[in-house]
Amino acid sequence: MKSKKELAAKALNVGKGRIKFVNARIDEVKEAITKQDIKDLANAGAIIVKPIKGRKTNIKRKNRRKTGKIRKKVNTRKQEYVKMTRKLRKHVKLLKNQGALSKEEAKKVRKQIRNKSFRSKAGLKEAITETKK
Repeated sequence: MKSKKELAAKALNVGKGRIKFVNARIDEVKEAITKQDIKDLANAGAIIVKPIKGRKTNIKRKNRRKTGKIRKKVNTRKQEYVKMTRKLRKHVKLLKNQGALSKEEAKKVRKQIRNKSFRSKAGLKEAITETKK
């Protein structure tokens, strides 16, 4: 009967646990050889396919934040500092290349930029003109 159950499971595309033979018609099931015989017996009611039990749909778990998924927000003060210093350094480099600033003066101004001496590009320009006088 075990082999008949396996054959029925393959023929009807279900698991072995879902196949049930009707005791009154067990002789017909024993005589069945082919898959078509099994299908005919299932249609006739000699073989019963049990319904699916348990959870039909898998409940999706909520995504948990793991170590690699956390994005730390960069301090806005730092971002502003970076933007300003890049802008001012670019301007100092331009002045140095034009010859308006010497190498030593440019170095001194860059140190002042790093110490946040200037609030804006206009402040930098003003400070440079004052040192020139």
